[in-house]
Amino acid sequence: MNEPTVLVIEDEPPIRRFLRAALPSHGYQIVEATTGAEGVIAAAMHRPDVIILDLGLPDLDGLDVTKRLREWTQTPIIVLSARGREDDKIAALDAGADDYLTKPFGMGELLARLRVALRHRARTAGETADPVFRVGELRVDLVRRQVWIGEKEVHLTPNEYKLLTTLVQHVGKVLTHRQLLRDVWGRATPRKIIIYACIWANCVTNSKPNPPARAICSPSQAWAISWQASNVNSCAFVLCCVQADDG
Repeated sequence: MNEPTVLVIEDEPPIRRFLRAALPSHGYQIVEATTGAEGVIAAAMHRPDVIILDLGLPDLDGLDVTKRLREWTQTPIIVLSARGREDDKIAALDAGADDYLTKPFGMGELLARLRVALRHRARTAGETADPVFRVGELRVDLVRRQVWIGEKEVHLTPNEYKLLTTLVQHVGKVLTHRQLLRDVWGRATPRKIIIYACIWANCVTNSKPNPPARAICSPSQAWAISWQASNVNSCAFVLCCVQADDG
């Protein structure tokens, strides 16, 4: 039986040394990263079974690392942090973490939480995702946050990128405008907002594309987005535009 791989994203040497000594003796392989950026790359390279993540990293906050990982992987994330306030736990879980353990911690409890995480992973084993989305000439690298059309890199604004990756993550599914507003703009979205449409095709030329996305009228939600990857040919991608209702 293969040993489960645990990615530890932690900048404190004593914690890493402790986990490096303890986890292998309980049947786990360990991969280490000391920054958030290294951790995201390591997750893509090693495809760990579980991720142990500290929130207080030197380059990125652990919440941001969690959100980046959740853009392309559902690998269980156990937060291991000295932040013990309820608000911190809620924020981490809302960002996509599966569990939260405060420092100092007992090894027995961590091992139990690892076993729970592995059971959850086993139930969703068929949901593994490729961190690079490809269709037609479009390539979206969800780890490095790069978008390419053919050989040309496309530079997007943060919200354009969020909108594109939201569509990519739900490829072939219908998304309502409320879902897009929540996932891209968050809870601070005004009640009245127009999401403008931006269409890039044929390496962002002025030619008229045949959009691979359809805006569908829904009685309850006004508009929805259907992103059909199988229909993408020369059209690179479409950021479809919907208008939110007054409610």
